[in-house]
Amino acid sequence: MTPIILVDDQPIANFITKKLLEIEGYKDNVKDYTDALIALELAKSESEAIIFLDLNMPVMSGWDFLEEMKKLGLSNKTIILSSSTSKLDIEKAKQYSCVVEYIVKPLNKIKLSKISPYLKTG
Repeated sequence: MTPIILVDDQPIANFITKKLLEIEGYKDNVKDYTDALIALELAKSESEAIIFLDLNMPVMSGWDFLEEMKKLGLSNKTIILSSSTSKLDIEKAKQYSCVVEYIVKPLNKIKLSKISPYLKTG
């Protein structure tokens, strides 16, 4: 199963997303990080990993994370999981070829079913 990396500065957000993924059968391959820099290091060695990325984080925002991925030539499929409903953010996300979906928090079973094809393939 495809590795999954959760990146959100709020531990409770990662916890909720991880639990939902576990309920849906993604148990052994989910790693969560509140530090985007550490998650970025892991993404370098996990090229097949799907990344769930929050946008509004201190130190390194989701946008900064995406820019670093671009600079490093990383092409991990990335799902924006943000509380932002801004049309500007949604449009900006489309400028990154690695971003495959933009989901407004919280993740739920209906939203997860929309992205499940990405989670089953590398």
